[in-house]
Amino acid sequence: MTSPDSDGDRLSPAQERVLRKVRRFAAFSGLIMLLGFIAVFGAIAYKLMGARKSATDISGTIQLPKGASVRSALVAGDLIAVTVERGGVVETRLFDLATRAARGVLTFASEP
Repeated sequence: MTSPDSDGDRLSPAQERVLRKVRRFAAFSGLIMLLGFIAVFGAIAYKLMGARKSATDISGTIQLPKGASVRSALVAGDLIAVTVERGGVVETRLFDLATRAARGVLTFASEP
């Protein structure tokens, strides 16, 4: 098989138009796919950087009742949940992430 550029196998004008359309379509499809990849990886990077930034911004002191020992603490959304044990009673104290103000207390007790 010979290449279309050889002397005996010239493309007709209709074939050249079709070939130009196919090349244009392929270039357009490749560009759209490239933009899609950039968008996906950009969104992933944005989420990773946002999560890293918010985790490093957490600092401060939260006052707990006297004699309370911390069992666990976690950050969920705009709350800090601290599970403490005080005098044999387990409770979870909720604090606002931005202001460190108390938002509520959940006390856990077993049935008698």
